[in-house]
Formats: sequence, C-alpha cells, structure tokens
Amino acid sequence: MTELAALTTLGVGGPAAELIEPATRGELVEAALEVWGADDWLLLGGGSNVVIADAGFDGPVLRVATRGVERLPDAPPGEAGARPVRLRVEAGEPWDEVVAHAVAQGWAGIEALSGIPGQAGAAPVQNIGAYGQELASSLVGILFLDHLTGELVELPASELGLGYRSSALKRGRLGVVVALELALSAPGPEGPLSEPVAYAQLADRLGVPIGARVPLAELRAAVLELRAAKGMLLDPADPDSRSAGSFFTNPVVTEHFARGLPADAPRWPTTPEEPPVALPLGETVPPLARPASGEYLVKLSAAWLIERAGIRRGFALPGSRAAISSKHSLAIVNLGGATAEEVVQLAGYVQTRVLSEFGVLLQPEPVLVGVSL
Repeated sequence: MTELAALTTLGVGGPAAELIEPATRGELVEAALEVWGADDWLLLGGGSNVVIADAGFDGPVLRVATRGVERLPDAPPGEAGARPVRLRVEAGEPWDEVVAHAVAQGWAGIEALSGIPGQAGAAPVQNIGAYGQELASSLVGILFLDHLTGELVELPASELGLGYRSSALKRGRLGVVVALELALSAPGPEGPLSEPVAYAQLADRLGVPIGARVPLAELRAAVLELRAAKGMLLDPADPDSRSAGSFFTNPVVTEHFARGLPADAPRWPTTPEEPPVALPLGETVPPLARPASGEYLVKLSAAWLIERAGIRRGFALPGSRAAISSKHSLAIVNLGGATAEEVVQLAGYVQTRVLSEFGVLLQPEPVLVGVSL
C-alpha cells in the first residue's frame, strides 16, 4: 500500500487502500466514473492543502496527474477588455509552473500567485489568493466532471460561487475539475508589466507605492522571496516548508464585533458574500439584500490573533513533533515524524487559545480527511 504521507506536503497520512493515477484527460474521466461507484473515495492533487488521518484512507484514492497548458484563440477585443489571452490548463499541471510560463510569456494576471504549491485543478476549489491577487480575477471557467450527472460540463466562473478561500466546489458540489481556462493580459506598449500591486508588504519589497505596475519577472521574484522568508516555498533544506501552507483562514467578522478588539488589531473591509437562496426551478433570481448598516464585514489577521493569544513562532506541545512554523505563525509544520493526531492537537490548542482570548473561532484552511477539529 502507498503511504499517503509521501504524497502530501505536510507529510502525514496513513496508507491508501488503492491509488489510481490517470495521466490523460480521458483516463481521468474514466477513472473518476469508476471510483464513484465505491462507498468512499478521495480525490488528491498535489497534496499541499490536506491533512490525512494516520489510519489512511480505506477506499480508492484518485490522484490527478494530467499535464498540459494550451493557448486558446484570443478573446474578441470587446469581450476581453484588457485580458484577451486565453489559456486552457489541465488539472494536474503544477500551479507554479503555470505562473512561471505566463510570466515568461509576458502575460499578467496571476503573477502574485507565484510559489503556491499544488496543482492547477485545486486552484478554483480553494480560490487561491496571495499578495492582493485571487484566482477569481483571472478564471474564465472550468471543465468539470459532475458527480451528480456523470457528465463533462463547462462551468463559467460566475457559477462557482468564488469567495475568500472558498467556492461551491469546496462547499459541497461534488465532482472533478478536469481543466481550467484563464484570462490574462497581454504585454502593453511599456512591455510585460504586472497588474497593479495591491498588497503593502509586496509594495514595500518592490520599493513602489500601492497601485504601481512593475515588470512581471520582478514581481514574481519578490513574491518568491517573501514566501521563502515565511517557509512557504517547498524546500527540503527548510524544515518550516514541511507544512500544509496557512493552516487557518483570516476570520471575517462583523464591523460591530471588530470594534471590541484591541485598537491595533489589523482589519480590512471586505465584501459580504451573498447568502444561499433556494428558488423553484425556472423562477427569476431576485436581487439579494445587503446587510444592514453596522453589519458590514471586516477581515481580521489570523496570524495577529494567534501571536497575541500568546502562541509564539516555533511553539510545540510537549513531546509533539508538530509545531508552529518558526517563520510564520499561520503554518503548522512537521518537524520530522509528526502524526496527523499531533497536527490536529496543536491546531485545536491554537483554536482554543484564540477563542478564549478574543472570542474568535479560527477555521482550518486545509481539507481534513479522517480527522476533525
């Protein structure tokens, strides 16, 4: 049996009863339709955002291994606006290789997403984001094998319910992302420049004001340097990189609740997500109400909450081989031989401390398989 720990960036997880690794789109569709007949199945990509139980997984594990990046015909000028370049990316393509390819070609739109581990197929599930950029701004749609119907369908990004580190796929729409289509900007008269820099730390690193555009290669290099400094680049020589990335999402709370936090608590206004609404088939969807005054939402810094709750970088529970990264308080790292149980124990401890101190329950970002918080 294959140990799933070897297929994840965190390095925890027991054996898989069966591992299937289709290499072509046709094989992926065929394998998915077959494993869906099992009582339980697991879809695995690059293993970068998952915590798998020490007992492993007692069912077929479908590991996506399809590769390929294809440039499609450019979108018509009126439809494309400033983003005419279209790319079709197979789900098993390593995400950072997609970004590197786009930057090398001078195409802007995903450059701040450099260095994010995992595969392209997982990107829309999580609506990956970093340094002021999200996939949602570049995603046209996905090729999706729907678990409910067994059909291969094209879904536009507008139907995916993309939100902060979330999507309809993450919230329960079952199926397999087979490929995705991206819209990127072509080089302008001044050459291949980035999208406007939208993150203060990145702007400081580049020595430019917020909103500036810089050469694509410079922005990618700056992002990779920032991620490496936080242990967020996979590096066998760096024990802090043996993680599942940021373990907790930045919590979103009401403006009223945020007023009760210390004055120096970082906070950013954010657009509220629309609530789910059930309507009869065929009925027109009405405009959805926005929250009343005083209930607008703000995003808090999970890292700040963790540190102010007294949990220092490098902290570990006695005898545990799981620890908070020495470089980044949001990451839980495997110091060597850690178990999923040790990871979950530490995550639960962090949740309890932050909840006790600030009344905020941090939510895990990785997918938890066979374990819970």
